[in-house]
Amino acid sequence: MFITGASSGIGAALAAHYAAAGARLGLVARRRAALDEVACRLPGAPALYATDVADAAAMRAAGLDFMARFGVPDIVIANAGVSVGTLTEHFEDIAALSRVLQTNVAGIAATFQPFIVPMRQARRGRLVGIASVAGARGIPGAGAYSASKAAAITYLEALRIELRGSGVKVVTVSPGYVATPMTAANPYRMPFILPADAAARRIARVIDAGRAHAVVPWQMAVVARLMRLLPNALYDRMFRHAGRKPRGLEL
Repeated sequence: MFITGASSGIGAALAAHYAAAGARLGLVARRRAALDEVACRLPGAPALYATDVADAAAMRAAGLDFMARFGVPDIVIANAGVSVGTLTEHFEDIAALSRVLQTNVAGIAATFQPFIVPMRQARRGRLVGIASVAGARGIPGAGAYSASKAAAITYLEALRIELRGSGVKVVTVSPGYVATPMTAANPYRMPFILPADAAARRIARVIDAGRAHAVVPWQMAVVARLMRLLPNALYDRMFRHAGRKPRGLEL
């Protein structure tokens, strides 16, 4: 198992879930101290990589090191992501938008890249991208995050087709609200919110099933479907005054 964004939230919960099942882990996060804390709570000795998924060269080095130590992984989970409130009229938010897109979209590709050829040669493996129901529609005040998750879903779909018949499955998971540091700052109601460990168990079931795309929990799949069906005029009226994530707070 190779998991990014493993220092907190869903990534840390997935690491705990798979470590309990005896998996050999490679864990990636920007914050080494937080990554060490997670590793201390896990059985075994996971390989730790303190790097940013936006750094493609560093991610390639981490992937190659992991395979040199443990062989081709069965599952790679591109979970790392950032979220920040943005408004385009603020010049400084353009940099924030670029950061979100680089991490949440290009970071998935950088995570997968070292493993694709070895997995194809082995004719096995699962590449898992963690997207979000936020990719279903543009959410006011979170345009960067919504755009990044919509792009992630589309990228993963393209990759799934590219690898069809190779023995390598591409799985897209779109969580709804999960109780993590990323959602703790949200100043609005979050329906069907899940604890991180419960979300990890459900995500693991989706991965085991090799599903092309699943929303967790299923109730948020209904919400996302209804949101997509809303006419633009009605959607605009309903969400014009919706609560917004604070600007300038990257999580």
